[in-house]
Amino acid sequence: MSVNRERPHLLVLPEDRANEEIVNGFSSNLSLCSRAIQVERPSGGWLKVVDNFKDNHAAEMRKFPKRMIVLLIDFDDMKPEQLSYEDRLNYIKNQIAEDLKERVFILGSRTSPERLRSNMKKSFEEIGESLARDCADHKNETWGHELLKHNEKELKRMILSVKPFLFTDY
Repeated sequence: MSVNRERPHLLVLPEDRANEEIVNGFSSNLSLCSRAIQVERPSGGWLKVVDNFKDNHAAEMRKFPKRMIVLLIDFDDMKPEQLSYEDRLNYIKNQIAEDLKERVFILGSRTSPERLRSNMKKSFEEIGESLARDCADHKNETWGHELLKHNEKELKRMILSVKPFLFTDY
């Protein structure tokens, strides 16, 4: 089902298939307004998510001022050859035009989603379902997990903008 671009809606740009499965699990929550969220196909890497946003979605956001976007990436913080969480987050934030920053949210696992799945002993979709349940029930059980708690500041910022239209019983 597609979103109405003239109404408040959330577009999710997942990095990979694992992140797409997590957001699909999130989207299955019955309290979620399915016409207010759209999930794009995986971009194939966090840099490709950023490029996809800049090349394909930034201009669209200006046309549709009620659109908000989540860049759903892996922070790969445990891999020594990768940028640290803070460095990656700062790099991405610097790629977002100033006029769009308050409508773009950057979320993801501190490591790979595969490590999160193994640590939580849940499927990707079950993780997404738990994250949505936290949002709908005003809890922080799954979001407070060691590999997700770094999202707290971004999540609080996003909740103020997204929760009123994304969850029907808010």
